[in-house]
Amino acid sequence: MPQLSLYFDKKTVRDLEIAADIENLSISTLIVKIVKESMHKKWPDNYKKLFGSINDKLFVAESKKSFINDLFRENL
Repeated sequence: MPQLSLYFDKKTVRDLEIAADIENLSISTLIVKIVKESMHKKWPDNYKKLFGSINDKLFVAESKKSFINDLFRENL
């Protein structure tokens, strides 16, 4: 596994130690967890501002489809 050196100030190291103790993890494991969560579970900061920002008459919500002509499916 690749290794990475990180440099933190004393207060940040102490905060990491406390957080790691609370979660019963090593500092390295806690940092990996924090990095993974921040990379994969966050929407961009301005994401919510995009809602309704497209002003194009062709860009409309699709009407609700009718399923009348669908074939019957057996429930499993």
